[in-house]
Amino acid sequence: MDETGATTDAGAPSRRPIRLVVGDDLGRSRLTVFFRLLLALPHAVWLTLWTMAVWLVAFPAWLVALFDGRLPRVFHDFLAAYVRYGVHVAAYVFLAANPFPGFTGRPGYDVDVEIDPPTAQGRWSVAFRLVLALPALLLTSALIGGGGWTYAGVAASVAALAWFAALVTGRMPRGLRDLAAYAVGYAAHTAGYLLLVTGRYPSADPALVAPRTALPPHSVRLAVNDPLGRSRLTVFFRLLLALPHVVWVTLWSLVVVIVLPPAWLAALVIGRLPGALGRFFAAYVRYTAHVTAFLYLVGGPFPGFSGASYPVDVTIEPAGRQRRLPIAFRAVLAVPALVVGAGYAAVLLAVAVLGWFAALVTGRMPEGLRNLGAAAVRYSAQVSAYLVLVTDRYPYSAPALSGPTAGEAAT
Repeated sequence: MDETGATTDAGAPSRRPIRLVVGDDLGRSRLTVFFRLLLALPHAVWLTLWTMAVWLVAFPAWLVALFDGRLPRVFHDFLAAYVRYGVHVAAYVFLAANPFPGFTGRPGYDVDVEIDPPTAQGRWSVAFRLVLALPALLLTSALIGGGGWTYAGVAASVAALAWFAALVTGRMPRGLRDLAAYAVGYAAHTAGYLLLVTGRYPSADPALVAPRTALPPHSVRLAVNDPLGRSRLTVFFRLLLALPHVVWVTLWSLVVVIVLPPAWLAALVIGRLPGALGRFFAAYVRYTAHVTAFLYLVGGPFPGFSGASYPVDVTIEPAGRQRRLPIAFRAVLAVPALVVGAGYAAVLLAVAVLGWFAALVTGRMPEGLRNLGAAAVRYSAQVSAYLVLVTDRYPYSAPALSGPTAGEAAT
């Protein structure tokens, strides 16, 4: 799989019982953006009351599903409406959507979910649903927050940046919108699974949660050819095995810090990074991506120390001419990308923790976690390349691995 076409093992994304639908046009009203938290207060109150009602209903619904093997339609519709309403509120708060949402959870909002009717579920899965949902809840806490739909997570960082961008431009940056929508969509999958709306376990794979999210052309691209198999022994001792690479990347980083100021001056004068320095910095970005992938279980084999090929690899186009003004203020311009990168780092840590346990049990890295982790590695590499002047293309924050399909590109 690479950026020309990510696929699942089956060759195409499978239909999920809860599906994210994004109809947002990216336009934002500056007035409602400025007062967004104040405007969301009635929804916060109503969502809290609805949540209390859900927990009153959840236990009898669980008992019925445990004995019948299926959630009754009356319970399903009530809980599905709650999940859908939570999506609407979260999308509004995190600026993934613009219109003021309704209070009923009816379909039709700009960022919405389609939810299938109730189907049979395994009784053992129903019996231990709360325990089984814990890994998904951990990842949800990194994406959307641990205390509910409107608590801080990576989506809150996205909303903070988008707030400023929307006030200036009247638009939501597409990459930030797609990242926020993905976080909301995954939280909806988790809530639907926890509340027995569906028996399908949440997948972290961006291609399944937000299938229409795609990357624009970029000079820093990720290619993933990892077979998912993991040696339990190397997984168990992953931190210890990574120590030599941590030492080497630290030493390499010190050299980069020393060389970067004169490289910045040279680029400012001639309008491009000198060729030898460009190749040096590009090798550093590639090697850092390899180490990150290995350390966080996104990649399986032990990487080399030179930045050569790896199953989770970065391809970087040669450094070309750049405008001098963005070069001059590169450190300042990179701050929003670093904020998003910090959010991705928290997601990557959750991916590593969950993947560690899964790989020890099954000998495989779950594909959804691997793909989400790969998206985080790709974004980190783009941030590093932008900072060290290898590229003037801004990092793209959407959690995707591939570009648009031929049909989407045509539109």
